[in-house]
Amino acid sequence: MITINKLTKSYKKFKAVDDISLTAKPGEITILLGPNGAGKSTTIKSIAGLLNFDGEITICGHRNKTVEAKKIFGYIPETPALYDFLTPWEHAQFIAKAYKLEDTWKQKIKDIFERLEIYDRKDKYVREMSKGMTQKLSIAVALLIDPQAALFDEPLVGLDPKAINEVLKIFEELKSQGKSVLVSTHIIDTINEVWDRAYIMDKGKIICDITREQLEGRDLKAMFFELTEGDAEECRQ
Repeated sequence: MITINKLTKSYKKFKAVDDISLTAKPGEITILLGPNGAGKSTTIKSIAGLLNFDGEITICGHRNKTVEAKKIFGYIPETPALYDFLTPWEHAQFIAKAYKLEDTWKQKIKDIFERLEIYDRKDKYVREMSKGMTQKLSIAVALLIDPQAALFDEPLVGLDPKAINEVLKIFEELKSQGKSVLVSTHIIDTINEVWDRAYIMDKGKIICDITREQLEGRDLKAMFFELTEGDAEECRQ
């Protein structure tokens, strides 16, 4: 479970995130939506432990910056944080050593690489790989540790349709395993069939928290634009 309680983050006099709370529950796919400047990126970086903030963030009951939390947390950033002069296989070796994984990691990463169609590039330098390939590598190494909670920041950007379909299947599999999945995205149409709970942010606040059941056949994309463009006064649940 990923839990945010009263998160506030300011940059000098500008309050990027204003006292928000949200929960990504086990066995659910939770999505975070918002226009540019809504505070999504600040929220994501706070969860990942990359920023100082006021409030509390926990990963499966552990404060997000603790070693206990990091052991069970997978983070896929919007821009892959990889080493140009390491190969995909060397990235996997690095993660396996850092997390003290058992020898079975080699077969596991081979399976993930093959599934995401990057195994044939496992010995290429990252600097020689496309945006889509590095995105898939970022997802692969995050999955290698078998995280109990996973945070995906714009994971579908740069992927071809086949890869997008595979990543959506991965979301569903993590959900079926009882994992917590939080996805920050602006591609509502693509993820529309798999989400369970949606949080909509605007101007640093959560302006809507709604489940698929509460949506009752209404269109999430239409609701998003109504709320963020000021045509609706409230999130109707």
